[in-house]
Amino acid sequence: MEHMIEEIKWKHLYRKAQLLFFSEWKTLLISMAAIVIYAVGVVGFTIPYKFADQGVMGIAVLLKYTLGLNPAYVLLVLNIILLAWGARTLSKRFLIWTVINAFVLSAVLDILQTINFPIMDDIFLVAVAGGVIKGLGIGLLYREGISAGGLDIAISVLKKRYGMEVGRLSFYFNMVILAVSFSIIGLEKVMYGFISCYICGMTMDSVLASFDKRRLVFIVASNTDAVVEFINKRLGRGCTLLSSEGGYKRRDGFTIMCLLMPRQVVELKRFLAEHFPSSFMVVTEANEVVGKGFKRWRNI
Repeated sequence: MEHMIEEIKWKHLYRKAQLLFFSEWKTLLISMAAIVIYAVGVVGFTIPYKFADQGVMGIAVLLKYTLGLNPAYVLLVLNIILLAWGARTLSKRFLIWTVINAFVLSAVLDILQTINFPIMDDIFLVAVAGGVIKGLGIGLLYREGISAGGLDIAISVLKKRYGMEVGRLSFYFNMVILAVSFSIIGLEKVMYGFISCYICGMTMDSVLASFDKRRLVFIVASNTDAVVEFINKRLGRGCTLLSSEGGYKRRDGFTIMCLLMPRQVVELKRFLAEHFPSSFMVVTEANEVVGKGFKRWRNI
């Protein structure tokens, strides 16, 4: 009996390890792609045009403009300092991934600087494109609950240690960088950099929202079991039955609640229209869903 219990325990641990491995393998692939995308935005659409940037990268590119220092090395040194300062406060997963990504980002930045990116004449288009590219890279990293270092380290540490309103602190920090940039690269380049940073933030939010967005659906049907079976087996989603009572006929029953992808909502509509045309269905947006089958809690 003890042998069987021990065997079951090891099988459970093995399956858990498998799930962890595959989930982190996916995170590795996404983070590598995100870092390359972000680095292209910096090397191809920021540095050649002497735009201002935000966060620790903003400091690195300013030192590039003034002293000719390689931003890859400057960024690496600043990240090491920040990691040494906040290592005890950061979670193990966040710390490990930040260390990995910080070194990879510096390496990719160094490599990409050997490539001659084409120079475009439309500076406004460059600022917009750079913001979109950088926002896409950062958004993918945030989606996995990780970062490539920089100001994210300071924000995480200050939030956990002191409960500070880090959004306002981050804003002030970036405003200081833009103010310093004014005396180095001039007002015009600062404004283009500000536009790029603004679009970067919008793109990042759009990337995060597009991954997390679901449809929250409520259904009242005459045959609850058939609808639940369709949701479970055909759509591959779970659902919750809420005890309810009709306000007009005072009949007891169930209201089905589930979270679906947009295409799954269309399939459910077709099913109800064909088999239960007298049913009621309410669909609303769910901007973020956290839990099993959706966004993982450890990514928060």
